[in-house]
Amino acid sequence: MALRLPPYDPLPPPPPRTDALVEVALADLQPTQLCVGLAEVTSRREDFRAENRDQRRGYLREKPVPLVRSGNGELWMVDRHHRLRALIELDPAASTFGYVVLQLQQSSRAEVLEALHQRGWLYLFDGRGRGPLAPAVLPSRLEALEDDPYRSLVWKLKREGVIAPAPLIPFHEFRWGAWLRSRRLPPFSSERLEPALPAARALARSVSAAQLAGWKGAGV
Repeated sequence: MALRLPPYDPLPPPPPRTDALVEVALADLQPTQLCVGLAEVTSRREDFRAENRDQRRGYLREKPVPLVRSGNGELWMVDRHHRLRALIELDPAASTFGYVVLQLQQSSRAEVLEALHQRGWLYLFDGRGRGPLAPAVLPSRLEALEDDPYRSLVWKLKREGVIAPAPLIPFHEFRWGAWLRSRRLPPFSSERLEPALPAARALARSVSAAQLAGWKGAGV
């Protein structure tokens, strides 16, 4: 199963100097995807809970959010949905750091979504893999993103080193999730990944996954 996403523009990397970043309130950021893996959100929430304010801000500076700004100044986040969903659950008034990868002239929500869609910067599949859906169904708040257990599974495989990161490929982990969804796995959930992990590891290491960015081969 190939994820039916349009061709994408790679995301520009962060600027080399952190003083070039902008500080933005999480509540002002609009998501560009319909779902997250709640296993990752839970893990990142606990990481944030263990940090003090200075540690948290230092970490957020090192992981800035690629942003698209509309003609009327609204901000759309093109990555970092999991960590910021975790943070806003802990602190609804929190802020983070970002860098503008695209300044649009368009101001209406429909026009902005179309511009993002043309660049391959929207993920329009729901938590059950159904889609692509219309851009208009995207939520406007991080807290409204639904759970996709296959995205949780891929997060776990990346954390174990089975899948390599590919940070400039939009929705890289969802592409892996769609591929795994097309295979036969035991029943699992974001709260209970263990039943599917042995089979998922074997699949991710198999030559049939070689076309996916981040494949590390059978020897991992």
